[in-house]
Amino acid sequence: MAKNIKYLVLVVAISFMIESIQSHNEAGGFHCDSGATAQIQADYMPGIITLDGKSQDWNKIPGYSFPLRPALDPDEDKEYTGGKMTVKALHDGRNVFFLLEVPGEYRYVQGKQTSCPSVSLMFQVGGNAIYHNMGACKETVDSCTSKSCGGHEVDIMHFSIGTAIPGRLYGANIIDNTNGTGEDRFGHLVDLYAWNPHCRYLDGMGPQGNGNGANFSGQNDWQGAWWHDLIDNSLGLLANASPYASTGSKGTYTFEFSRPLRTSDRLQQDVQFVIGQAHNFSAAFWYPVNGNPWTKSSHYSVSCDWVPLEIISAEKESHVVPSTRAVDALNVISLVLSLLAFGVSIFVGWWVRKGKSMTFTPIDHL
Repeated sequence: MAKNIKYLVLVVAISFMIESIQSHNEAGGFHCDSGATAQIQADYMPGIITLDGKSQDWNKIPGYSFPLRPALDPDEDKEYTGGKMTVKALHDGRNVFFLLEVPGEYRYVQGKQTSCPSVSLMFQVGGNAIYHNMGACKETVDSCTSKSCGGHEVDIMHFSIGTAIPGRLYGANIIDNTNGTGEDRFGHLVDLYAWNPHCRYLDGMGPQGNGNGANFSGQNDWQGAWWHDLIDNSLGLLANASPYASTGSKGTYTFEFSRPLRTSDRLQQDVQFVIGQAHNFSAAFWYPVNGNPWTKSSHYSVSCDWVPLEIISAEKESHVVPSTRAVDALNVISLVLSLLAFGVSIFVGWWVRKGKSMTFTPIDHL
């Protein structure tokens, strides 16, 4: 009897453990306690950003700092210990710009993507696309198509820096865009779309064998650069300077990106930003903790749900830097013209007085 009771207790305990594990499992009841107040505003501020991976241009731009927690198990006790990710955004009426800042010990191994930090942005495209499970289409890799998974599309930008030189621009390039894909063979800043984690493809590509293969009509619309504040070079680096800074030293990684508000996508693979509207997005971060290479699923996320990104119109813009600069320029021009007119009037007066004081010399006797 006692043996049976011990067996029963053991079964109950194991069942409880399984339920606890499943509560944080992809197939179980995913628990999400998102920061409902989190929101990013992309203000209209043209002409102030240089896309070089550095953050000085963004000093006066407000942002939001997110704790980074594992995307598959967003518990507070598993939070990234290096610090919070700060996200900022703005637009100039044609392009939208993003800045991601993440504190962390410097890690970089040339050519080894998983031994270097990596970041990603994800946006809702389809009306049924939820954050969890990357759009959450129920189809498998053998059955997902634009028809079976229609409405579950998400747009993804992923930047792995293992072959990217700090401060250099990567992403859209004429070679890969000519080939009609979202690839970036130089710095791996790629443009993708997905219906779920198993059905994720470069723009212009798709699952083979089920009527949705490569059509080569996509392109990479993103550009971006990265930096770390321990890197000491403002004149431009080359690959032979790798690893560019001292490994293990503490500092902050900076990632800077831009993309047109609207793209030429006709396949529901890109989010189309609209001024004056809010769009759902998220950001993720991969990091070689303690120098150990990361895996595809070991990423941190800013939230366990979508975060609103509002593209602010010029009429609602609270920052008046561009108009103030225009007014200042007009004031300077007006001052210069006034001083010039004043100088001319003094000269004319002097010339007239000088003419009146001259002695008249008759020329009759000449």
